[in-house]
Amino acid sequence: MSYMKQREPSDLHSNVAVDRLSNLPGHIIDKILSYLTLGDAVRASILSQKWRYKWVTLPSLVFDSQSIAVSSQDQTLIKNKLVNTIDHVLLLHSEPIHKFKLSHRDLQGVTDIDRWILFLSRGSIKEFILEIWKGHRYKLPCSMYSCQKLIHLELFNCLLKPPSSFSGFKSLKSLDLQHITMDQLAFEHMISNCPELERLTIMNFDGFTLLNIHAPNLLFFDVGGVFEDISFRDAFHLAVVSIALYVNTGFDRKLAFGASCNLVKFFSSLPHIQRLEIQSFFLKYLAAGNIPVELPTPCVNLTFLSIRINFNETSENLVALCLLRSSPNLQELEILVRTEEQAITRSSLGSLENYYDFPFFRLRVVKIVGVSGVKQELDFMKFVLESAPVLEKVSVKPASSECGWELAKELLKFKRASMFAEIIYVEP
Repeated sequence: MSYMKQREPSDLHSNVAVDRLSNLPGHIIDKILSYLTLGDAVRASILSQKWRYKWVTLPSLVFDSQSIAVSSQDQTLIKNKLVNTIDHVLLLHSEPIHKFKLSHRDLQGVTDIDRWILFLSRGSIKEFILEIWKGHRYKLPCSMYSCQKLIHLELFNCLLKPPSSFSGFKSLKSLDLQHITMDQLAFEHMISNCPELERLTIMNFDGFTLLNIHAPNLLFFDVGGVFEDISFRDAFHLAVVSIALYVNTGFDRKLAFGASCNLVKFFSSLPHIQRLEIQSFFLKYLAAGNIPVELPTPCVNLTFLSIRINFNETSENLVALCLLRSSPNLQELEILVRTEEQAITRSSLGSLENYYDFPFFRLRVVKIVGVSGVKQELDFMKFVLESAPVLEKVSVKPASSECGWELAKELLKFKRASMFAEIIYVEP
């Protein structure tokens, strides 16, 4: 007696196999591929018939060291592989490119970039990021300035010389310029002709020394470099500002000649500032001129303030106290001591007790870094602890372990207006 072998469910399943990957909606596939590097997106084409040429429609193209791995140390081979890869992708691409990022550690400013920018300028590019990590400044071609649909532009190690016909980027909301060269007029013309600009970052620049910022919709401004002056025009929405002046020159002379007060001029254009970081030597710039006890208009929206200071400089102490007095709603304060400069600067301070006469009604968090235990530092910390009734946390990091223990003992002696104030000692 023979029996027919029953067909297993797995056999039935093999006959009616369902390709779940192929049946995914197109927008889901696009979302999955958007999380992959370009190389992985290309390799994913073997997963399904429907995925085979999906990568040529990706709106975002990123060419970096992760997406294009080059094992050779030969610069010619590296260049050829990078250029051939990018040429191949752009040749096969069949849909609009909205984002293009080129940031490969081994790429120098090759002329092939000109071709790629020209190609992109004929489309609808919205986000363009170019980072040249080696060699001289790469000069942007004229075609870059015709990309009028740009929303975000990020450039590293580039030379900018806009043509005379350039009238700005009318849709640009975010501009990030680092290690760039540009002349004064071109810089001012570009900034003032980006009417939608909301975020501006400028780091390590040359060719201009006056930061004249005319940007009516600007919300965020971050600058670090060497400059002579800074001013804002129609920037009344500006809320977050970080400024680092990298050199300590010129401002003592201005102070001696009774120049107009930089402190008052600077804050008169920032009525709605919420977060401010004063880095490197910018406090010296603000100290030029006659320092008022209090600003004409208080910074009622300022809730975070970070100051890098030399406590042995009278003018810097007066500026810091003026800002604190003029910030009635301050919640978080960060003090970073310029320890090395302070160590070689003889204190010229008289008593500042008459200036320690205002409260911190809303101050909750204080962070002090680089203290060495000099009298001016201790007096300031004592003043804060005694004048902040809702203070919750004070973290103190000394400049070195040598002064740490004595500093901790002094802090514990100070009275506290807040019974909840916790002092945290951070090892240097």
